[in-house]
Amino acid sequence: MRFDRQSQAAVLLGGCAVFFGCTEEPVAQPYDGPALPWDYQAFPLVIEPLDNPTTEEKVSLGLLLFYDPVLSGDKLTACATCHSEQWGFSDGLSFSVGVEGEGPTGPGRDGPHKTTRNAPTLWNVVFRESYFWDGRRPSLEDQALDPLDNEVELNLKPSVAVDRLRAIPTYVEMFDAAFPESSPSVTEENLAKALAAFQRTLITRRAPYDQYVAGDEGALSADGKQGMVLFAEAGCAGCHVPPLFDSERFEQRIPSGDEGRYSVTKDLADLGKMRVPTLRNLRETGPFFHDGSSVELEDAVLREVEIAAARREGRALSADEAALISVFLRKALMSRANEPTRPDEVPSGFPVPLDGFRIPR
Repeated sequence: MRFDRQSQAAVLLGGCAVFFGCTEEPVAQPYDGPALPWDYQAFPLVIEPLDNPTTEEKVSLGLLLFYDPVLSGDKLTACATCHSEQWGFSDGLSFSVGVEGEGPTGPGRDGPHKTTRNAPTLWNVVFRESYFWDGRRPSLEDQALDPLDNEVELNLKPSVAVDRLRAIPTYVEMFDAAFPESSPSVTEENLAKALAAFQRTLITRRAPYDQYVAGDEGALSADGKQGMVLFAEAGCAGCHVPPLFDSERFEQRIPSGDEGRYSVTKDLADLGKMRVPTLRNLRETGPFFHDGSSVELEDAVLREVEIAAARREGRALSADEAALISVFLRKALMSRANEPTRPDEVPSGFPVPLDGFRIPR
């Protein structure tokens, strides 16, 4: 099998340009852009962990591992099966289908092993302080191997994954290059670090909203601008805080038997609460809520504004006004400018997972 590592690294350089060298403190500048219905906040800087500074070698390795079924028990399922770039780094399903599933990623995929929560997007995960719907992990490194240990998702012990990787010369070379101070270089810890390094590059910040904030008032349509104002009036920005349009809050929106945050804290006040998700690239990440119970974005928005109004978090909106919020979310917060390129081949030689057909909106 031919595998061109240099070509893959070259593809990644463009996506990583927003990451490398981003740790310096910016000079604060007063906001002088168009009017906003909330206080302006600059897009945050990426903060790297001291024990896992980002390098081109780690990111190149992490991307290949992310798409390689070598990390699954059935050798057919990869991280990208449930977190595909074509589906907003989710999978288009209410509940993900892991190992031994049939069909490409997207609606129609089925199988005996299904998760109990909707697959959250990986866009902008670098800025989070907690991971998974219940916030049980504090860093990208800490969460990276959980899907392997999960019998429903990848069903492969990390120790077995390491044994497999050590038997593939290309991966050994790449681990050596990515972790030159580590001997041996192919370890569970370094596997987690490489996957985390790749996920830190999944940053979306070039949406029409960002262009508008930068001074281009024509970047948003009249309906988009009105939807933005209504988003604020409905109280949505209290949880989905700009510019990331998320927060570290945990809220209960959809009644269910899922314990949510309570399973971590054991505080009854957290029963059923889930982490507030980002609304960036929301157009691609449905169905919505932790149980995927809203297939259409318009339905999800209408449910949210009704709940917010009932809780007096914002004013009540008509269906037409809620539809304008959907316009804002669908168009103003969407950008695929930093989307990685899926490799055609991976070092294991196993087939890279396929995606189902999708017509971009």
